[in-house]
Amino acid sequence: MSTPTQASNGKLSAQRAVEVAIRIGLVFLLAAWCFLIVEPFIIPILWGMIIAIASYPIFQWMQAKLGGRNKLAATVFTLLALALLITPTAMLLDTVADTTHRLSVALQDGRLTIPPPPASVSEWPVVGKELSAFWSSASKNLGATLTTIAPYLKESASWLLSTAAGAGIGVLQFVISIVIAGVILANAAGFGGFLNALATKLVGDRGEEFATLASKTVRSVAQGVLGVALIQSLLAGVGLLAADVPGAGLWALLVLLVAIVQLPPILILAPIILYVFSASSTTVAVIFMIWSILVTMSDAFLKPLLLGRGVEVPMLIILVGAIGGMIHAGIIGLFVGAVVLALSYELFNAWLKEGQQAKEQ
Repeated sequence: MSTPTQASNGKLSAQRAVEVAIRIGLVFLLAAWCFLIVEPFIIPILWGMIIAIASYPIFQWMQAKLGGRNKLAATVFTLLALALLITPTAMLLDTVADTTHRLSVALQDGRLTIPPPPASVSEWPVVGKELSAFWSSASKNLGATLTTIAPYLKESASWLLSTAAGAGIGVLQFVISIVIAGVILANAAGFGGFLNALATKLVGDRGEEFATLASKTVRSVAQGVLGVALIQSLLAGVGLLAADVPGAGLWALLVLLVAIVQLPPILILAPIILYVFSASSTTVAVIFMIWSILVTMSDAFLKPLLLGRGVEVPMLIILVGAIGGMIHAGIIGLFVGAVVLALSYELFNAWLKEGQQAKEQ
């Protein structure tokens, strides 16, 4: 039989449990509410943090050149980054709009003609005969050929419109992200202290070490993935210009996108190689083909040089994390996946070492 004291203690425990449950519920409700408010800005904030961390060495150099003035260096960095983003985008849009307008006017006036295919096209493996027949039909009667493939053109047009809309939203997000990166860089010391404090709160004494590892991993991925993709696109653009391929800038941009998602640039360059063989001399075509193969294979020696520099985590861990993260979460997953896998690898190693030290003692 329970005493009055025990009954009183039981009521107090139940009351405290209810109060704790209410407080936890309110905290979760507040956290969920904050998440809903911040959700539209999560991607730009993540990109802003990635841009700030990846470009911090450049920012430090600019800061030194400007006499150590943080805000001025951050402003100059932001303006330069916005110019690097907006200028090529505007030039590309202007080129696409101008080309589309010219094609539309020429098609309406009946001045748009396609030359007949070279005889060598029909000898191409797999697609040669079908491509030669279609090309011949288009050269004889372009209007009838376009009418035949009109349903496919409509589907392609809708896909292009949706892709263009998505690209426009992506550019706007990057503009916001660059501004956020500028704000972070202007307050780099406070931001770094916040990250170190947060990491220490989450993982203990090694928090600052893990925060440093995360920042180095972001820079490593920026150099080893985006840097390699940029180098490959520039090399491809040089080859395209040398071979006098129409729309060389657009093809180089496609090579950049393909390389970023870790696909071989030859996927874009292979059809262009076939075009060069049909439109230029054999010597030019062979040289362009060899150049394209070298561009595609360049990541085999560029990635070991750039990916994983300054990071003690094995390059394979970072590469697998970057590719897996990209498959799961898009381009931003390149960085998030690499950071998560690198930190997990270090935590796993620390756990193993603790187990070995416990056995030795």
